[in-house]
Amino acid sequence: MTSNAAPSSSSQSLTDDELRRVAELMSARHIDVAAGLDATLIAGGRSNLTYRLDAGETSWVLRMPPRKGRTPSAHDVAREYRVTKALADSAVPVARPLLLCEDERVIGAPFTVVEHVSGATIRTATDLDGLEDQVVGTVSRRLIEALAALHRVDAEKVGLAGFGRPDGYAARQLRRWTGQWELIGDGSHAVAAAELSRRLAASMPAQGTTSIVHGDYRIDNVILGLDADDDPRVAAVVDWELSTLGDPIADVAMMCTYRHPVFDLIVGQPSAWTSPRIPDISSLAQAYATAGGVSLRAWEFHLALAYFKIAVIAAGIAHRARVGAATGPGFDSAGEAIGIYLDLGLHALDSGGGAI
Repeated sequence: MTSNAAPSSSSQSLTDDELRRVAELMSARHIDVAAGLDATLIAGGRSNLTYRLDAGETSWVLRMPPRKGRTPSAHDVAREYRVTKALADSAVPVARPLLLCEDERVIGAPFTVVEHVSGATIRTATDLDGLEDQVVGTVSRRLIEALAALHRVDAEKVGLAGFGRPDGYAARQLRRWTGQWELIGDGSHAVAAAELSRRLAASMPAQGTTSIVHGDYRIDNVILGLDADDDPRVAAVVDWELSTLGDPIADVAMMCTYRHPVFDLIVGQPSAWTSPRIPDISSLAQAYATAGGVSLRAWEFHLALAYFKIAVIAAGIAHRARVGAATGPGFDSAGEAIGIYLDLGLHALDSGGGAI
């Protein structure tokens, strides 16, 4: 995986003893660790921490939640392990999972080890500037095609029949994210959050289709194969901790709502996905339909729910900053995005309830 590395803070670094215990577990699973492990914290990740593990010329990736300031269900590496294991031989590209450890005594949190996938992670507008317009257009199309392919996977056939309840996804999401808000929400936005939650509950649509959903899909949650400029590809879809069985329309809406420039306040810099070089919301939705995706019924409702969810994500990041669990770009500005996202959600509901 190609990306910039960031220096670790004391709460984010892995000690020599922790790396030794990780190596012992890997060896017990017949993963050949020929030399001592080195760990580098990979830049990005406002939820789980991601490390590149190196032993000689061999590399892996370790994923774990933050040690402090966690919110329920937001850092589920065991869930991520299960879904990627099921998808490893499907048409959806993933980093093959190798190890799951749920014993927090090993490194202070549960973690997974997955194969290292070579490629590029495009997070910032500067990263995107390194790509020609034709490549950006093809990458955007490949992203949509990978999402549509995910939504076509038969969950039962890949062993995920019990991965989530098959219906009522939007209602469960609203309850979950409203509950998250009640735990970590900013009091100055309480009225708007309560109003958006109430209106979403009052306009809840019926669910027409069920599929595996990623839950957090956008350009920086994939690894891109850019070795051939004329045919860039998605080498692996990553960051699956919010995945479940649910309404695929919600996945498309979440991807689209991240396009708003206010997302830059969460990442702390101009992001690739908010760039005007990426297709706009309407174009992304139309491209999804062209790629064989489901009909986007009750589209404005799903956009509003997605805006609410991102507002809560921003509140969670601000919460971790307040309790001293994390510092760095985005942690000091994410709180400024909360009210904007809540307003966007209310506006989406005022726009109607059509389909694309």
